[in-house]
Amino acid sequence: MQRHPGQAAVALLLGAFLLLFLVVPVVKVVHVAFSDATGALTLVNFEDFFRTSLFRESFANSMYVAGMSVVFASLIALPLAYFTVRFHFRGAILIQTLGVIPLIMPPFVGAVAMQLLFGRNGSLNLLLDRFFGFTIPIMDGLNGVIFVESIHYFPFILLNLSAALANIDRAMEEAAQNLGASGIKLFRQIVFPLALPGYVAGAALVFIKVFDDLGTPLVLNVTNMLAPQAYLRITSIGLTDPIGYVIAVIMVVFSLAALWASALTLKGKQYATIQRGGGGLAKRRLKPWEQAVAMGLIVLILLVVLSPHVGIFLLSIGTIWSFSVLPDGYTLKHFAEVFAESTGFITNTFLYAGLAAAADVILGTAIAYLILRTRLVGRQVLDYVATAALAIPGVVLGIGYLRTFYGVELPGGQPLATFWVMLVVVYAIRRLPYALRACVAALHQVHVAMEEAAETLGAAKLTTVRRIVMPLMAGGMLAGFVTSFVTAAVELSATLMLVSKNADAPLSYGIYVYMQTAAGRGPGAALGVIAVVLVGLGTYLSNRLIERGRRQYSLEGNNQ
Repeated sequence: MQRHPGQAAVALLLGAFLLLFLVVPVVKVVHVAFSDATGALTLVNFEDFFRTSLFRESFANSMYVAGMSVVFASLIALPLAYFTVRFHFRGAILIQTLGVIPLIMPPFVGAVAMQLLFGRNGSLNLLLDRFFGFTIPIMDGLNGVIFVESIHYFPFILLNLSAALANIDRAMEEAAQNLGASGIKLFRQIVFPLALPGYVAGAALVFIKVFDDLGTPLVLNVTNMLAPQAYLRITSIGLTDPIGYVIAVIMVVFSLAALWASALTLKGKQYATIQRGGGGLAKRRLKPWEQAVAMGLIVLILLVVLSPHVGIFLLSIGTIWSFSVLPDGYTLKHFAEVFAESTGFITNTFLYAGLAAAADVILGTAIAYLILRTRLVGRQVLDYVATAALAIPGVVLGIGYLRTFYGVELPGGQPLATFWVMLVVVYAIRRLPYALRACVAALHQVHVAMEEAAETLGAAKLTTVRRIVMPLMAGGMLAGFVTSFVTAAVELSATLMLVSKNADAPLSYGIYVYMQTAAGRGPGAALGVIAVVLVGLGTYLSNRLIERGRRQYSLEGNNQ
């Protein structure tokens, strides 16, 4: 791999972009949190935070909600993963597929629908009160946030745990059985410990996502948590209030701490096996009564985790749904209203998410090429900094953008921080890690000999990249584009911080605004259905592109 002058220039441009739009805003937040009114360094802001009962309560609530969401998400994911991987189970693939569907609906979208289904006067409690005389406070206060978050994020544990269970050497299980282990003891002492890396990876993701989430607590009117408090302090008191920055720093620290704790949990332990025992756990058949019980449990779990999708659809086509098990009637007027009056939300979403995804593919391809095809000093730093965006909550980045760019005015007098282009930039920064990983994986599959052959025939480096490397990376680049697009399309935290007028607002902001009033819930649900369809189609397309790339790579490998 030879060095070319253009590589250093590209690396400097990429570094400048990440420095300006990721590092500087976060550093600004940290600096303000540790500064007094004169700019001198101090800890008084953190002392004020921990002296105030509301903030101590918000901190404790965020930790509690994140921790309990991991617990309940585990209770949902463990049976689905274990039964479908461990046993010959009819419909296992369908069950796994349905178990991932909650990820395509942002939690704040289904939160209102879940209130109508499981709230104090929701469908379930109305039926329980009518037939049994009692109700269950599922959606009251923090319970509602935990319930919504658990249902939405448990697929992170399901996916990682299923993969880990499938990779366990069956010889380990057979050896334990020969020594007398079986049933719960076998699972507790052998199977689950061997699958712990997958479980910990999923649990850490759930904790971080829940701890950082802003939309769900706001939609459920739960403000005594860290993310809502950071948002409310900045939007109500102003950019000069240091407590909002203190909260932002605490959120970053605990997001990073969750990743560190997950790594520490696995440190010094051995989970690998020397030989494979035939491809994962040996599957056994359940007795008829066992299969009936397992199927009943799985059906119950799936009914609960898919309820937000059913609820949001019913809300979108219902006339009036209040103090009743189902809507009083059905109509399409909400969709008609959305398409007549709110198409701007949809077109803005396609514009912002499309531009952000395109930028992510360009940036991801460039960074991937520098990492894998050059020997530039410090090239790995680009990878680390770009990936670090995963640990920065959207509300923190939004606060950082307001602090950094609000004082910069455009020719018309509008602050740069609230210019719609900044939404594109923050979406691109937040979703860059997804596109980067897809581009790195795609470039790994392009053998360097292909480039060397082209250069031997006289092709310039830029021509080789444009005509050889990028076409061979097309599948991964498209997958990265789609993944970035669909996740940016429903970004809410940073959006709430940076949108200043409805004309510039995307779909996620429109859903949030509609859901603030009872009259707007129908149109808001209609927008939610559109968002779910958009994300669902994008996810399906991304998976198809990734699978096509894998098949193509496999065929090329067999032909060589």
